Amino acid sequence: MPGARHKILGHVLSGFCHKMNRRKPLYGDCLDTPLNRCLTTFDITLLGIGHMVGAGIYVLTGTVAKNMAGPATALSFLLAGITSTLAALCYAEFGTRIPRAGSAYAYTYVSIGEFWAFIIGWNIVLEYMIGAASVARASSGYLDALLHGAISNATTSVTGELHETLLSKYPDILAFLICIIASLILAVGVKTSAYINNGLTILNLIVISLVIFLGFFYADLSNWSDIHGGFMPYGISGVLTGAATCFYAFVGFDSISASSEEAKDPTRSIPTATILSMGVVGIGYILVALALTLMVPYTQIDVDAALPKAFEAVHANWAKYAVAVGAICGMTTTLLGSLFSLPRCLYAMSADGLLFGFLSDMSNKSQIPVSNLIISGISSALIALLFDLEKLVEFMSIGTLLAYTIVSAAVIILRYRPAPPTEDRDFGIPQLESPGDREDSSATGTPGTDAGSSSSEMFEALTVGRLRPQYAWLEPLVGGRAPGTAVTSCVYVFTVATAILSAHNRLAEHKLVMWTIIPDVVLSLIIIGCLFIIWAHQQSPIRLPFRVPYVPLLPAASVMLNVELMINLNILTWARFAIWMTIGLLLYFLYGIHHSKLGEGVTGLLSRSYSGNHTGWGAVDKTSTLARRVGRLGRGSRSDDRKPIICDDELARREP
Repeated sequence: MPGARHKILGHVLSGFCHKMNRRKPLYGDCLDTPLNRCLTTFDITLLGIGHMVGAGIYVLTGTVAKNMAGPATALSFLLAGITSTLAALCYAEFGTRIPRAGSAYAYTYVSIGEFWAFIIGWNIVLEYMIGAASVARASSGYLDALLHGAISNATTSVTGELHETLLSKYPDILAFLICIIASLILAVGVKTSAYINNGLTILNLIVISLVIFLGFFYADLSNWSDIHGGFMPYGISGVLTGAATCFYAFVGFDSISASSEEAKDPTRSIPTATILSMGVVGIGYILVALALTLMVPYTQIDVDAALPKAFEAVHANWAKYAVAVGAICGMTTTLLGSLFSLPRCLYAMSADGLLFGFLSDMSNKSQIPVSNLIISGISSALIALLFDLEKLVEFMSIGTLLAYTIVSAAVIILRYRPAPPTEDRDFGIPQLESPGDREDSSATGTPGTDAGSSSSEMFEALTVGRLRPQYAWLEPLVGGRAPGTAVTSCVYVFTVATAILSAHNRLAEHKLVMWTIIPDVVLSLIIIGCLFIIWAHQQSPIRLPFRVPYVPLLPAASVMLNVELMINLNILTWARFAIWMTIGLLLYFLYGIHHSKLGEGVTGLLSRSYSGNHTGWGAVDKTSTLARRVGRLGRGSRSDDRKPIICDDELARREP
């Protein structure tokens, strides 16, 4: 009996592991969607810029400059911008491969597996929900500062103060109303809300250009002198801490990927919009940080209204009104970006069965998940009503950094994994295999090309994810495994070693003794060794509209920077994050793993893979295309394979 129990337990555990690691196969036309594909590259670019340029410019810059990095805030923004750009490039490649709602969640589901996809999706929900709440809270605080505390004083006189550590001093009713109004704007429809976002973003960019010009016009280099603490008063640690917080300012770029299921041409629009928006926003943040700390010493910055008070200090009072207009526009577009992306992520997870089914219900009129949007708006409004801005920003950053880490790692894993046989070699977009694909293509007027195509497919299947010939001496160490398995293992080891190295350096800061140097050397050698082993394997040659350059170096650098910023976050932030993840894991193991659409069996998946004009997610055919083509190659050319067994002359001779 004990042996039977062990077998049953082993079977159950193996079944759970299989479910957690099952990947979502793509079938059919990926551009087919119930959502409204109406967004142009211009719309998506301004969506990304609007989502990123808001509270970061008008609120976060002053907070980081005064409390964390001083004038070196520009370096904090530069480091956070580089980190975000590396992650953005990884997002852009996935956006061309998988033009679906859900952003990093959808990418992870296809490339790594269901469990990690749920972890990513759950963190994206946290990112967008807290992002919307924090921007609403920042907008309310900004308006309150311009009105000299009239809003907070009136609210406190009615409700009194909240004395809990995690909560704000008073319930922010204005922030609650701002979230509700933004949700109503988005409920009108995608194209209408895009027009509103475009207008507000353009106006905000004009105001930011004015701020930069006036900031350098009134610049005083003595504000960076030793009299005021110098350029880097908090040292390197202050720059790193500031970068971890400044990362909040760039998190909006993944709203570009979240919009890919509503883009007219996602394979072109997503990478173009990503690169343009990151460039504009990164340069803007750095220049605004420089202008602010050149106008006034960092010790005199008002964290509640940094730019208006700075213009008052240089006697440019008229400029603070223009800044107020830009702040309102910028924070509105950031809020719209967060509340635009949040329902799309919930919709994608619900459509896959990992969250409750009603979250994927679509409105026939506006073609948006209305019930989803209502829940998102109310949840964000309640968070904005009760919680403090600084704690919200830190809490959001950790989930975002984890999502970026896994997406960057997924790019490496997918690049060294043999492509599915149904994947289109030109664009990397999986196509549903038609019955005609299984037969002779010579009927289409291209005879004699199949043997070469099949040979190239066979060669690719044998080389991608395997050691290159010049590194065959590594075969005893990493050989004997399925293609891509060694690379996946190295990615996991690389990520863990990077996290341990970052944590060790943070704990052993300023202690250069032998026991601190030896672990650094060992971990560094492990990291370098993992990168070398990955480099020694053959990459997939699939052509895409956009591919991350210098793989695995750039995605690996993204992983290292993201992990470093995560380690520099507050320990209480990690504790709150652990609580959030515990709730998510309970939801997955009690509901998601049992209701996943991938758990309905092959028959159910195939029945949904293609029906009439509708295409969607499907399952892999048991007999792969590559296997059938290899079999045909072994039998001879395609023309020979199509010859009739008995020719017409032989039939004529047999006739009486």
